[in-house]
Amino acid sequence: MSDCGIVFMTAAKREEAETIAKSLVEKRLAACVQIVSDIRSLYWWDGKVCDDPEVLFTAKTTEALFPELSAEVKRLHSYDVPEIVFVPIKDGSPEYMSWIADVTRKC
Repeated sequence: MSDCGIVFMTAAKREEAETIAKSLVEKRLAACVQIVSDIRSLYWWDGKVCDDPEVLFTAKTTEALFPELSAEVKRLHSYDVPEIVFVPIKDGSPEYMSWIADVTRKC
């Protein structure tokens, strides 16, 4: 079993996702961040249903780094309550899992 996982996040604009992604990778809080454009989110906020375009981005990291990664996302994010969800990777290729762990180690 690995402590690696994928963090799902959204942003209102691609530029915001890119800023957050760059910071996470540069600070070695994520081994990789993938940005997926043009999603549509329907959700409850302030007592009403909202329907907005968003950008989905995902980060590969470790469970140990999730608190620090989450804090960095919150620091840079424009939302009051940003989506930051850690999903453990139950299994994956040993080489890929080792890469995530190696790349995210603090130097």
